Amino acid sequence: MSKYEQTAGENAIEWPYPVDYDKENEVSADVVVLGGGLAGCHAAINAARRGAKVALVEKGAVIRSGQAGSGIDHWYFVCKAPGSKVSPEAATETTLKSEPFDFGHTVYIPCMESYDALLDIEKMGVEFRDVDDEFAGAPFRDDKTKIMFAYDYVNNHTIRLRGGAKMKPALYNELQRLGVAIYDHVMATSLLTEGGKPGARVVGATGVNIRTGEFYVFKAKATILTTSVPAALWIFSTELSGAGAFCGAEPNMAGDGNAMGWQAGAEFTTMEYSQSTSGGFSYPNYGVGNAGNTWFACSIVDANGKEVPWVDGHGKILKTVEERYLPAPGDNGISFRNRPRLIPDLVERISKGEFVLPLYADLPGMPKHERRAIWGLMVGNEGKTRIPVYDLYNRSGFDPDKDMLQAVVMPPDAYAMGPGYGPAVRQWRDSGPGFTAGGFVVDWDLNTTLEGLYAAGNTGRSRHGGAGASSTGRYAGRKAASYAGKSRQLVIDKKQVQAEKARVYAPVKRKDGVGWRELQAGLCRIMQDYCGEYKSKDVLEAGLRWFKSIRESEASRVYARNPHELKKVLECFSRLTCGEMIMHASLARKASSQALNFNRIDYPEKDPPEWKKFVTIKQESGKVKVGELPMNFWLLPPYAPTYAENYRLHCDL
Repeated sequence: MSKYEQTAGENAIEWPYPVDYDKENEVSADVVVLGGGLAGCHAAINAARRGAKVALVEKGAVIRSGQAGSGIDHWYFVCKAPGSKVSPEAATETTLKSEPFDFGHTVYIPCMESYDALLDIEKMGVEFRDVDDEFAGAPFRDDKTKIMFAYDYVNNHTIRLRGGAKMKPALYNELQRLGVAIYDHVMATSLLTEGGKPGARVVGATGVNIRTGEFYVFKAKATILTTSVPAALWIFSTELSGAGAFCGAEPNMAGDGNAMGWQAGAEFTTMEYSQSTSGGFSYPNYGVGNAGNTWFACSIVDANGKEVPWVDGHGKILKTVEERYLPAPGDNGISFRNRPRLIPDLVERISKGEFVLPLYADLPGMPKHERRAIWGLMVGNEGKTRIPVYDLYNRSGFDPDKDMLQAVVMPPDAYAMGPGYGPAVRQWRDSGPGFTAGGFVVDWDLNTTLEGLYAAGNTGRSRHGGAGASSTGRYAGRKAASYAGKSRQLVIDKKQVQAEKARVYAPVKRKDGVGWRELQAGLCRIMQDYCGEYKSKDVLEAGLRWFKSIRESEASRVYARNPHELKKVLECFSRLTCGEMIMHASLARKASSQALNFNRIDYPEKDPPEWKKFVTIKQESGKVKVGELPMNFWLLPPYAPTYAENYRLHCDL
């Protein structure tokens, strides 16, 4: 029996599960879904409803896994909801003006289906309406439907969720009711292809149980990847991660899906995107006073009680709290960049002494309905806020009717004054959850460039939180089930399986060497030093040489004492592959880009016309092949020229 973690000697703790690395389990399904977050659950549910035999594979526990595992407080792009005044087309085009490297079709699909996905969840027992009339008469509530809107009380494009903290258990129960085979604590490690050849049709996947070490071979007619974007590529800190709600704080997000797709020959785009972060030194998300996202649009005051002004999307000073929830003239409220905000020069005014630190979120000064909506309706249902923030603060005596909560001392971004980020460091970066984070190239079926492989959620470049993940998941589930119903199951290539088993189990066959923590820290240092804020050809190529050296030396000597450590080692391998992908994509884009947060010091011009295109990369015959796609490829042949027509042709309702 293996020991686990750092314990050794007489007091070492035995591994609590039976370990059997030699056992191989074979599972046959029509559709296998890899990743059990919101996108994966909706994909599995909708494939099962179409009569498909479905297997759902998750390296955590589906009942609470994923970024929304502990909650979600708002639901974007409800264009089909009663009272919404934004059309799917307008919402899509506005989004693309703000985030030009988004995919139009993976924005439009949520615009068409996010409200339907929310109604699905309501039928599963998750209440999102104000059924108890707690907010009767509030300006954000529609009294007829009891729907509560957020951020914009005119266009009504986002819904507040009353039961968001219960969402994953409800989805889990529905999966069980439908007979979906759930494989908790199984980490997917590779995609299987026809004849074992990269670029061929995907015919299943492999996995390893991170408790027992058993190996799994999943045979499938269709495979859906919903493993989200990679995290912790630049920053590794197990001690300082706090209670974050976004990518860097979800420990299972290692880019496994991207790494598997890359090795299988799939095509990717915008992998060069990244954003600076405060890493492990951020405040607990939503646990400090702020004025953005879940706390929108809370009043902020300085140490002397002086209120920080708000402006609308055009810079006009807003005089009342009510005005903060109204769009600027001519806006439809969709663009995050055009939303009302604190004065953009707040940091400069602090440095001049106009406002005195520290700053505070003035909940008592907010109208009662807004105060109750922020502290309770929103904080309390958003990811990781129910227990460590809402319940803990309340038990500790915090009273939103009387108390103010200190805000970030010196916000790096006065536009958002976000959920709890600290000062960002240029070399500390994250590949998500930005709206243009890299991922698979997908078509209107959400099929990748590999036949039989679909991608949904962030993996398929659908952003916009739980609504985007759920919408594209249910869409991909339908498409995969339809494809599986017309296809036959192909024979798995045994040599490919055996090669993957040898790769997976190599670390457990070693008794000592390099530990996974050291390997992870080294990978992050390479990303910081060679793929930071400012990039150049020479530095990026040096980074790739370092990664090659690590593959040949440290990675070939890494060891694991138990299935948990094996999981961490395999995640290091995934991050190593994702880091290489990012560097290759960064070399391919020979121009800087404002929208991609991408700076090439050897190509300083921002977004020159000839580089307003998607740069694509894929692996072919062991070499990186660079390609490109036009900015609106989803409306060009072979597709129809309008969103509505493409959706009608492909939605498979």
